[in-house]
Amino acid sequence: MSFSIAVQTQDFDIGHEYAELVAGDTAAGAVVFFVGRVRDMNHARDVKSMSLEHYPGMTENILQNILDEANSRWELIAAHIVHRVGELQVGDQIVFVGVTSAHREHAFQAAEFLMDFLKTQAPFWKKELTTQGSVWVEENVKDVDASKRW
Repeated sequence: MSFSIAVQTQDFDIGHEYAELVAGDTAAGAVVFFVGRVRDMNHARDVKSMSLEHYPGMTENILQNILDEANSRWELIAAHIVHRVGELQVGDQIVFVGVTSAHREHAFQAAEFLMDFLKTQAPFWKKELTTQGSVWVEENVKDVDASKRW
């Protein structure tokens, strides 16, 4: 079993993250991962870049709690979360969430759970630089509603 968390400024390589996720694992019949990126439009605002801040120590503890909760709900073999902070440009990768399980339903559900709770529980603050100026990104009602189903 391999469970890991990284909060970092540097970019990540999806191929490397996938390789780490499945390294030495012959039991997983399912691998599911999600990669989030900075998009160029948000709430009808032209996004030029994004700045992500976090609370070191607290962030990692909360991510670990979310990962532990997913592992207690589904039969996971491995799970990795990589979340970037700092200054990001449009098209840059923000987050990698990957899970493996013997069965696809466990992998899909756990990955969705992890993303829903990352979006609503993890202490990350996002500020977008838009053509209209800087805007702090507020909590999205859709994300809150999604997390309630769990």
